[in-house]
Amino acid sequence: MVDIHVHNRGYLPHFEVGETPQHITFRLYDSLPQALLETWHEELTHLRSEDQILEHHGRMQDALDKGLGRCYLRQPEIAGIVEDTLRHFDRERYHLHEWVIMPNHVHVLATPFPTTSLSSMVHSWKSFTAKRANAFLKRSGQFWQHEYFDRVIRSANHFEYVVAYIHNNPVHAALSAEPTAWPFGSARFGQL
Repeated sequence: MVDIHVHNRGYLPHFEVGETPQHITFRLYDSLPQALLETWHEELTHLRSEDQILEHHGRMQDALDKGLGRCYLRQPEIAGIVEDTLRHFDRERYHLHEWVIMPNHVHVLATPFPTTSLSSMVHSWKSFTAKRANAFLKRSGQFWQHEYFDRVIRSANHFEYVVAYIHNNPVHAALSAEPTAWPFGSARFGQL
């Protein structure tokens, strides 16, 4: 029996389910205008909580693919910092299945090891990369949005769907003609 712990640091609930694959999305602090988020919140208040979260996430993904904000992750040096950080503790603290670094957000499919919580894993990625990216950019202040979105992988089909989603995100956003051509994702290495 898997012990499930739910916690909330703000708007989104986060699910700590142990050694279970998770699809994680985190984004730059300026990737979505606050006015747009407030409009969505008003429009979705009539939905059940879980439906609100799913609809919000769908809208968020579509908006993120438009490349709003400063898109620091478009710079190869910054994308490289993020990629190196994601890969650093692979097979030590978590199993990193797939990832893609988009201009203003990141998708990761990973399974935390028993000694690593999802929240500590994401915090580590965001904290380290924010410090390195800000130093490279010669700036200070918030780099990542505080929240992140996580979704428990529920089946083998769901896992394969998320792999395809992550690989094809640059194609869907018209950044690359094919998944393997995008330089900031695991698709270029083939299936991990």
